[in-house]
Amino acid sequence: MKPIRHHLPKLLALLAISLLALQAFFALRIGAMAFVDPQSTAFQRSEAWRLLVTHGQIAWAQEWRDADQLGRQMPRAVIASEDSEFATHGGIDWEAVEEAWARNQRAEARAERQMQRNPNRPVRAKVVGGSTITQQLAKNLLLSGERTLPRKAQEAVLTLMLEAFLDKPRILEIYLNNVEWGEGVFGAQAAARYYFRRDAAQLSAEQAARLAVMLPAPKRFEKNPASAYVLGRAATIAARMGAVALPP
Repeated sequence: MKPIRHHLPKLLALLAISLLALQAFFALRIGAMAFVDPQSTAFQRSEAWRLLVTHGQIAWAQEWRDADQLGRQMPRAVIASEDSEFATHGGIDWEAVEEAWARNQRAEARAERQMQRNPNRPVRAKVVGGSTITQQLAKNLLLSGERTLPRKAQEAVLTLMLEAFLDKPRILEIYLNNVEWGEGVFGAQAAARYYFRRDAAQLSAEQAARLAVMLPAPKRFEKNPASAYVLGRAATIAARMGAVALPP
């Protein structure tokens, strides 16, 4: 039997072909989204399985609404809260990434100092993200929730594909119709009905801002959607909404 090093070039070639085939598959999926609304995302399918295993049933609320049926308050609130440069960046906001990295480094240093002072009380550094709306959509649409370097690299590639094949309004439309707003609650229309008993297009600026506040941790904020933090943060977002540039 030949040593494995003799097969290494073939193995590397097979790996390269597999990676290219996977990227071609992703590109076809994303290209089709310019014309076809995605029926579900990888994250949603994972959540549906978790709900089925945990509760024995899938309690689900989601109603697709085209961009012109979502009104203007919800898109403005989400952009103001999640990605103020959405209309102008190319998918990845490198300044935000650098800022998030610096903040995480400082948080890790603080946690390390606290652990040195009190070794018996572990401290976990709070991780701050710098993801754009396009990056969040790339992750939720087609990827798992793993936090590994290869997955982050694939997320970056998918982000660039989304920006290349879809225009900004379409990216925002797909994001708003699929993002999580609570356990089994997906999309702006379902969130508006669930929390305010009205359609997304009828939300006030303050109501849209409150929903936008929930996006980083919807399951946590769902327990108290009118908390002092949510209301205070929503007031800040509502004040920013007038200056938000919606994608043309």
